[in-house]
Order: sequence, then structure tokens, then C-alpha cells
Amino acid sequence: MADRSIGVVGAGIVGLATARELILRRPGTRVVVLEKEDRVAVHQTGHNSGVVHAGIYYEPGGLKARLCTRGRDLLRDYCAERGLPYQECGKLVVALTPQEVARLDALHARADANAVPGLRRVGPEGIREIEPHTTGLAALHSPRTAITDYTRIARSLADDITAAGGEIRFGAAVTGIVPAGDGVRVTAGGEDLRVDELVVCAGLHGDRVARAAGDGDEPRIVPFRGEYMLVRPEKAHLVRGLVYPVPDPRYPFLGVHFTRRISGEVEVGPNAVPALAREGYRRSDIRLADLRDTLTWPGFRAMGRRHWRTGIAEMYGSFSKRAYMRAARRYIPGIGPADVVRGGAGVRAQAVDRDGTLVDDFRIHRVGPVTAVRNAPSPAATSSLAIAEHIADVLDGGPLR
Repeated sequence: MADRSIGVVGAGIVGLATARELILRRPGTRVVVLEKEDRVAVHQTGHNSGVVHAGIYYEPGGLKARLCTRGRDLLRDYCAERGLPYQECGKLVVALTPQEVARLDALHARADANAVPGLRRVGPEGIREIEPHTTGLAALHSPRTAITDYTRIARSLADDITAAGGEIRFGAAVTGIVPAGDGVRVTAGGEDLRVDELVVCAGLHGDRVARAAGDGDEPRIVPFRGEYMLVRPEKAHLVRGLVYPVPDPRYPFLGVHFTRRISGEVEVGPNAVPALAREGYRRSDIRLADLRDTLTWPGFRAMGRRHWRTGIAEMYGSFSKRAYMRAARRYIPGIGPADVVRGGAGVRAQAVDRDGTLVDDFRIHRVGPVTAVRNAPSPAATSSLAIAEHIADVLDGGPLR
């Protein structure tokens, strides 16, 4: 393999984990990471809430379920080896109504199928023992759900890559991909690079880079901005770990929840509102090319017709702190609009099929020597080291799923 070369587009946590896995698995192979920004983890990885998911939500047997289970263990061990923060603060998924209790039971069965460690169902008294200020009829308690710092993990992965002889090129936006014999020629940062294989982990721009490499139109990335509230320090003690609602099975979003960060801060969120730019972290961020791509995609229009009521409610909450906190306060009544300030925001690269279906599972395509990650939403950070193993297996001739 010493005369082989592999390019990886994107220095988020998935791209970095993949580059690291490839250079460790194929000693002597030239591995080059191409990143358009001036540092790693600028976008989705750097705006992540830091939760290490245990695998409660995902369809048993799907890529998400399998890679989350494997990735959680790999990530825990990696953090221990590197001295990186990793705290098993635990999570409660709380049902407030009889209808939600029924959905909680279905979720429990799914989590059991995914072998979520230590999971148990608790009633109102059990909820109060774990989170004294939280109310609910029933809950699932996942004691092994953890929090970490994904930006620090990404930096550590980057150090591993360079220490093993790999290269990370910053300011290297990919502007062209063309076949070149048995490989591809990539134009990035104004320079040409020929590689035998290319892996696209471009996140918010993953569909565009994949299409440039010859992949199809579907699915298309539709950006959703997730906005957070930050609990004032004097109320942060009311949340010990993570408090989540029972998710609505119609959506891939988990709903507004309470998250204790590795820093000790407590966030509420995120919501999910359409972003007017793929890197639109503020309401005022508008990029006409991104907006045109969203509005002209048939899947976005189909999705809008199907979910417009939810979209209006989410946008109302974006502008009104009182509306934003109305749902969250049902779980922890002691934290209301006066107890939070506006925090940061992230943008989720939500893949949408042509028929308007919100793609939930990880989706990876293969086009000749190019492997493209077309959908890697949460729990992609949790699963990153396992996704890297899976991609390396695909490059070694393994199945995509």
C-alpha cells in the first residue's frame, strides 16, 4: 500500500476519524485531509452539544444502531487513552402524558434491542431520585449516556493523523473532482491532487461534493439551524445530567431538551428552524445560492407541505423566548423564560429525499473510487470512530450497510 494515496474531504470529526483509521489500517499509504477552513471542527463538530449517545432511539439493525453501539465504546476508550473529558452523567427520557407513556414503552423495546447498557424504566419517584426538579409520569434512565468535548477529540484525531505521517491541508476548498485513470484528480485550494481513492465527509456541503464526484442528486442537504438557550448559573444546579422528551417518531429531531455540558453549563435546546445559509448560524445569515438550492429541491417543498404547522411553531419559538421555554418548562418547572439567556447555535445538515422524506439513518454512497457520506446526523459524533471503521471496510471491499 506504500504507493497508494487517499484523499479525505472534510476535517470534522467524521472525516478526521476516517483519515486516522485509514492511515493506521494501511501503513505507508499517503492520506491527505482537505479542509476549506483554517482549523478542524469549525462547523457541525464544533457546534455539537457534546452528548455521547447510548443508542436508545435508532432502528435495530440499521447503521445508526450498529455504529452508535460500537462507536460509544470506542470513543470512551479513546478519551481514556488520551486523557480527554468523558463523563457518564446519565439521561432521562421523560413521558408527560399517557400517550407519551405508550411511545416510551415502544422506545424501551427498541433500546433493549440495541442493548443499551444499564437502561431501566422508572416512575415519578424514580425520576425525582435521579433529577429532583424534573416532573413526569414515567421515564427511561440511561446511566451510561455521557458528555464530552468533541472539538478536543477532533484536535486529538488531527494530531494522530499528522503523527502517523498524514497531512491536513487547510484553506483547501474542493472546487473540482474529475476521473484520472484508476483514481481521481481533486482541485482544492487552487492546487491539483491526484489520489487513488477519495472519501467525502463534507457535512453541510456533502451533497454538493458528492455530486461533483459523479454521485446522484438524492438526498439533498437542507440546513436547519438549532438554537440554544443557556440556563443562568444560579439555576444550573436544577439539572444534574440530561433531560429529554419522548421523541416524535415522525421527525429525526429529538426535541428541545436540557443538556449539562462538560464545562458545567446547562443548555436548553436545540429547536429546528430552516436556515437561509448552510453556515447560517445567525438569523441574518443569508446565502442566495444555498437558499436557491433549498427552495428548488422538490423534497423541500414536499416536506414543507407535510410539516408546515410544526415549522411555524418552531419559528415562533425562535423569536419568542417565552414560547421557546413553554415546552421545556413542562419537564423542569423551576426553569422559565427569566432563567435563561440566548446561547449559541448550530446548523444540522439534514438530508431530504426527493419525496420529502427526512433521511434518518446514516447513508453512504460509492461511485467508483469515491466513497461519499451523504447523511451523517446525530449520533455521528458518538459513532465517528465506528463510522471510520465502516468506511475503511467499504474501501476494503465490504458492504455499504
